[in-house]
Amino acid sequence: MSVMTSAAVQAVRMRPAMPPGAVYRLDVEQYHAMIRAGVLTADDQVELLEGWLFPKMAKNPPHRIATHRTQRALDTLVPAGWYVDAQEPITLAASEPEPDVCIVRGVTEDYPDRNPGPPDVALVVEIADSTLERDRGLKKQMYARAGIPVYWIINLAERQLEEYTVPTASDSAPDYQQRRDYNLSESITVRIEDRDIGVLAVRELFP
Repeated sequence: MSVMTSAAVQAVRMRPAMPPGAVYRLDVEQYHAMIRAGVLTADDQVELLEGWLFPKMAKNPPHRIATHRTQRALDTLVPAGWYVDAQEPITLAASEPEPDVCIVRGVTEDYPDRNPGPPDVALVVEIADSTLERDRGLKKQMYARAGIPVYWIINLAERQLEEYTVPTASDSAPDYQQRRDYNLSESITVRIEDRDIGVLAVRELFP
């Protein structure tokens, strides 16, 4: 009969519990190795969030419409030196999410050997319907930990846009210090690096 050492017992106690919906624990290097080896391909609908592999939720028509509307609207505002991407990966310390929309520094050709990382990203947007709990929980924590300056949730269920700003990268409880909700009759100011680049009517982003 084997007996666990006190160090082994402590390691088991400190091992994070698997979050609901997660299927496997990986770090970013392991995740990239699986992609390079062809174990994971573009056909595998998964993403790495806070060290856990999650299946991506199926997208319904309102989600698709909101994604395209948001991308088009931001495209009209971003200045030279920035571009708008949609549903493409960004690499964080323990995650590789694929935000529905994001504003990225430079042009896409600036990233031939890596994905954009936190210093390259000014805004991330998630379109939330059935994913609202994850977007307000695990993903908000993940983006705050990475120091992403502005995070939007386009909340289809409650018909509001939630803007989160001023991230704190606490190891135990990363979060955003400020939240403001916008209803469909309001407008929101889009900012890049503390500079206002334009104003969008919230209603234009919703199906």
